[in-house]
Amino acid sequence: QVQVVESGGGSVQPGGSLRLSCAASGDIGSINVMGWYRQAPGQERELVADITDDNTTKYVESVAGRFTISRDNAKNTGILQMNSLKPEDTAVYYCNVRSTRPFLSTTRRYIYWGQGTQVTVSS
Repeated sequence: QVQVVESGGGSVQPGGSLRLSCAASGDIGSINVMGWYRQAPGQERELVADITDDNTTKYVESVAGRFTISRDNAKNTGILQMNSLKPEDTAVYYCNVRSTRPFLSTTRRYIYWGQGTQVTVSS
């Protein structure tokens, strides 16, 4: 059984900081990419940031310079450090894990999602 669990959401005033954590457990295989997505009410889910297994990172333009993504490959965990938060960052944040596992003579790819954690930025 694979589990992906986020933690660290909450409410903060504009300009504040939050730190989201993601922990993947179970027969997760080899995690190739760990990412954070968010979905605000009435909007589509969007990629916020992701990080590959060689620590290559990618950010959506609206968070570049404010958010930092990192991961611990040995522990299958990830962090999204969010600074200088703005009201428009308010959303449910989801951890996304893309992994591979050997299957017979080939490799299978898997995608897992966490349950989401609410981030609210408001004065």
